[in-house]
Amino acid sequence: MPELHFVDASTEAHFKAMSAIHCRGWRTAYRGAVPDDYLREVITEEHWVPYFRDDYSTKRCKGLLLYENDHPVACCTYGPIRSGSSPRQSAEMVIDSSNYPGWGEVISLYTEPGRTSSGFGGILLEEAVDRLRAAGYPGCTLFVLEENQGARRFYERHGFSWDGTVQLVPFPHGIVCRDLRYVKTL
Repeated sequence: MPELHFVDASTEAHFKAMSAIHCRGWRTAYRGAVPDDYLREVITEEHWVPYFRDDYSTKRCKGLLLYENDHPVACCTYGPIRSGSSPRQSAEMVIDSSNYPGWGEVISLYTEPGRTSSGFGGILLEEAVDRLRAAGYPGCTLFVLEENQGARRFYERHGFSWDGTVQLVPFPHGIVCRDLRYVKTL
């Protein structure tokens, strides 16, 4: 019987595991929406390591891994809601979170592509939401790619709903993705 457990990301090995899962998740979720050369050249397995390291050292947000036995199968980042410029995602992206003062956010959540539909994402999402609730956040937001119908249904099954916000996310070659803000009162 597989054993599932959470690990708070705090070591270089954790940051590398999270970055690799993010890379594979991005390449699966955003294929066809984001330029192929961007996914190939920018979204590498090491791309997010310095960001996760910085998040840990500055306590900007927290990283969380879900392990099946000794293998990481899903990861997320969560913390206070982002507001203002978001150069990590896109140099031109600015997030307006003025309608959600004091809220938390699940900033990212990815499951190993070969392990989706196994329940790991739901287990991890609920843990992150529980941690935000325990930290005193009145609600939680997250963004999901408009075309990603599977992810939208997943978040809706977990009590999130679209608040009508469309966040434009510019990419190279004039491509602009539309992320939808989903919210849940805690």
